[in-house]
Amino acid sequence: MKYDKASATEAPFRREWRPSRTTVLGLLIGFLVLGVLAFLVGYLPLQKREATLRAEADALGRAVPRVDVIRVARVADQSGIRLPGTMQALMEAPILARADGYLKRRLVDIGDRVQPGQILAEIDAPELDQQIRQAEAAVEQTQAATEQSEASLEQGRANRGLARTTADRWKMLTERGIAPQQESDQYQAQLAAQDANVRALEKAVSAQRGNVAAAQANLARLQEVQSYRLVKAPFAGVITIRNVDIGALVSAGSTLLYRIAQTGSLRTFVNVPQDYANAVHVGQTATLTVSNFPGRSFSGRVTRTANALDPASRTMLVEIGVPNPDGTLFPGSYAEVELRGYEARGSDPNTPLVVPAGAILFRTDGAQVAAVQSDGVVHLQKVTVGRDYGDRVEILQGLSEGAVIVASPGDSAREGATIVPVTRDDQRK
Repeated sequence: MKYDKASATEAPFRREWRPSRTTVLGLLIGFLVLGVLAFLVGYLPLQKREATLRAEADALGRAVPRVDVIRVARVADQSGIRLPGTMQALMEAPILARADGYLKRRLVDIGDRVQPGQILAEIDAPELDQQIRQAEAAVEQTQAATEQSEASLEQGRANRGLARTTADRWKMLTERGIAPQQESDQYQAQLAAQDANVRALEKAVSAQRGNVAAAQANLARLQEVQSYRLVKAPFAGVITIRNVDIGALVSAGSTLLYRIAQTGSLRTFVNVPQDYANAVHVGQTATLTVSNFPGRSFSGRVTRTANALDPASRTMLVEIGVPNPDGTLFPGSYAEVELRGYEARGSDPNTPLVVPAGAILFRTDGAQVAAVQSDGVVHLQKVTVGRDYGDRVEILQGLSEGAVIVASPGDSAREGATIVPVTRDDQRK
């Protein structure tokens, strides 16, 4: 066998390396120490923190939450409603001609302010003047005829007196046997005829006096109409329409001469919807705005309400008085009228219950509020809502004055939950 020197030289370096027991034991101890350190530094604090969090959660779960509440009360509804309205003069009247003729003079024009009884125009009425002259003549004629009838009556009465005297004498002579009965009867017949004549004359005089009264009444009527030639203002106001010029033919009762309006105070009419009709009452304040005065408002007060709804529009007519001493506002103007809902009237049962909109829960079974009972237990109370004012809602049914409800319950509110109610007064303490 041939000896290989190179192989003999490399042999010691090819033997496999094996760690000693001491080395292995040291490594195991090192890993064990690292594990213990990791356990002490990481796991134990984590477990302690989790235990602390669980304890805090249990404490919070056992604690009763403090919740903001409000007490339901009747409050003044100041939301108001805006409605269109039309302004009218407090008094307004057309001035018509009351006599036929031609306009002789025109003394005022549109925009002029007039006083009661002031002459506005004069009408020339030649036909009326002629009728008056005829009526005066008729009065004179009837008076003359009456005087003649009265004279005839006096003559008839005198003749009757003579006939009575003559008849009495002949009757006496006949009774004594001096004169025949036939003569006495003849004079008695003449007396009866004179009596009949007197009665006829009395009726004629009465008729003539009636004719005089009729003629005088006709004359007085024409004279009254003649006074209408002077057109006068019925009340103080301003002329808003002038419809004729000088020389125009006018007819009694049909020709409009002027229109006069009293503008010291205006009336504004609005139609209030049925839902708001009960909120309007006499004496209630109103705020008006008109387009020709931007940024300016005018105050008024409800003076009358119809107290009935128009069946066609379901609205109630309301009249609002607006002071206008300087004549700033014009009759016929369009106005926006804001009526405040209810004036503050204490505990008036007509004043609505209003709660914050956030206190209402709208769920599948209807609107609810979280009512808080005396022991702090929450009861989800069904309610009927009325008008929506944005941040507030009117309650029609389901709540009474003085009830306590959660101000903002949120969707997590549940029946039977226990809370500590906190009012605004409590928060200030």
